[in-house]
Amino acid sequence: MIPAQSGPVGVGRFDDEHYPAYTMGRAADMLGTSQNFLRSLDGAGLIEPQRSAGGHRRYSRHQLRIAARVRELVDQGTAVDAACRIVSLENQLHEAQHRDVARQLQR
Repeated sequence: MIPAQSGPVGVGRFDDEHYPAYTMGRAADMLGTSQNFLRSLDGAGLIEPQRSAGGHRRYSRHQLRIAARVRELVDQGTAVDAACRIVSLENQLHEAQHRDVARQLQR
C-alpha cells in the first residue's frame, strides 16, 4: 500500500523509496539484467512488485536495491534461489539488529 501524500499530486513521491515508479522494462535496464530475472525474484517471493491497473509489474527503488544485491551474488556464481535466500536472511538480520538498537535506546 502506498502511503497518502500531502500537497500537490506527486510531491513527496520522489523521496518515497517504496513508491512503485519503475516498469519492469526500465527496472531490468537499470539493473542490466533481463525481465525474466525480475520475474524469478517475484516467483521466489523475494520481491512482490505492485501491479498497474493494466496488470503490469511496477518496482520501487527499495525493491531494485534488493534485486541488485541478488544480481551481485548471482554474478559471483551463486544460484538465483540461493541468492534469494541469502538476501532474505540478510534482511532478517538487519531488521533484528534495528529492533535491538531501538530497544537499547529505550532503556
